[in-house]
Amino acid sequence: MGEVVVVPAAIREAMVAHARAARPEEACGLLAGDAEGRLVFCYPTTNILRSATNYTIDPTEHFRALRHAESRGWELVGAFHSHPHTEPFPSPTDVELAAEPDWIYVIVGLADPDRPVVRGFRIVDGEVTEVALRGER
Repeated sequence: MGEVVVVPAAIREAMVAHARAARPEEACGLLAGDAEGRLVFCYPTTNILRSATNYTIDPTEHFRALRHAESRGWELVGAFHSHPHTEPFPSPTDVELAAEPDWIYVIVGLADPDRPVVRGFRIVDGEVTEVALRGER
């Protein structure tokens, strides 16, 4: 596999915890990275659609995350959401709504809530490429 993104354990745990708490609805959030491209922070956000099959990040929370990241010299580098009942692969809607070609899109699959599966993707011009996620303590 090509690209590898290191996901610190605390960020993975935060995404999974948010996904479990939001179930049966989709959870969503944003990811910040530092100047070296490392994931450094996870922003769990509200899914204003309150849907089990779609999500929209609360715009106020998106702006708050952006300001917080920029105040620390970081930038928003990705988004995450959950698939509460299915495997973590981008749906046609996920692909259609992926507006940031440089972002990583992480999906937490909770088909088995006791064994969450976390996968990452780049989505550029409708093309989905999986990114290897490597854990880090």
